[in-house]
Amino acid sequence: MNIILVSNNMAKAKTLSVLQVSMIVMAIVLLSLLLALMLIVPQERTTQQGVKSLIPKQLHFSFNNQQKHLDAYAVQLGEMQARMMRLDAQSERLAKLASEKKSVRDNAVDIKSEATPSSSPVLNKTPPANRGGPLVRSAPLSEVELQKKIAELMAQIEFNTEYLSDVEARLLQQSVLKNTLPNSSPVEAAFNSSSYGWRIDPFNGNKAFHEGLDFTASTGTPIYAAAGGIVSSAEQTPDYGKIVKIDHGFGLETRYAHGSKLVVKAGQRVEKGQKIAEVGSTGRSTGPHLHYEIRLNGNPLDPRKYLKASN
Repeated sequence: MNIILVSNNMAKAKTLSVLQVSMIVMAIVLLSLLLALMLIVPQERTTQQGVKSLIPKQLHFSFNNQQKHLDAYAVQLGEMQARMMRLDAQSERLAKLASEKKSVRDNAVDIKSEATPSSSPVLNKTPPANRGGPLVRSAPLSEVELQKKIAELMAQIEFNTEYLSDVEARLLQQSVLKNTLPNSSPVEAAFNSSSYGWRIDPFNGNKAFHEGLDFTASTGTPIYAAAGGIVSSAEQTPDYGKIVKIDHGFGLETRYAHGSKLVVKAGQRVEKGQKIAEVGSTGRSTGPHLHYEIRLNGNPLDPRKYLKASN
């Protein structure tokens, strides 16, 4: 097949061969495909200009954000693992404490009866119900459903942690340690009720476990010993700043951090309510406050449970 072109200027006829015609057709087809790809594949510039992408949201995961999603889930998984490790350690402490104080526990109020049937899955250790049946329809979890499941697990872990802290505090208050427990306020100021436990770190913005209570007070406000004992440490450290540690015996210890001034020394015996330091903002601190901790054999306890017991 020949195509004849006639030019008015040259008054001559030109012909195109089959090969040339085929090349023109192929060029048109390639151009059409290129335009189609430009419309389908997401473009970074058009996204920045506010042009809506033609790709469904479900496909953006596989095109652009796969690594971001995986990183986010990895962070959540790591946080859940850390919380579960703390729960396991707390359960082991409870089991040990309950067995050591068996005679006290037998004469005490039944703590489990005060909880709802589903409120103590960690302690009850009941095996899961047997399940089965034919597989009729099966579908993978969507991203929204997965996020919902993760949130539900986080909430359950939080509930179990709070429940175990309550049980631990009650067992200690019924044990031989009840007369040595630090149950008075270390400073005449209100504490931040949500400061013990998981929170957003004020310095790096990540989730971290805060092992004490923060009492906001002016610099120079007196800090008092929450119980009598021996000062095991009175020094300055990078994180705690100026800190006083008091050993109350039986593995109990209290810590008073970020002070501006220390008025006791290591080895000194102090009485309950005695002034030991003054509030400041030394160490890893954003402003004047007292960071207060209670520890049993090195493990942090929730100070709120013991301050409430003194009221």
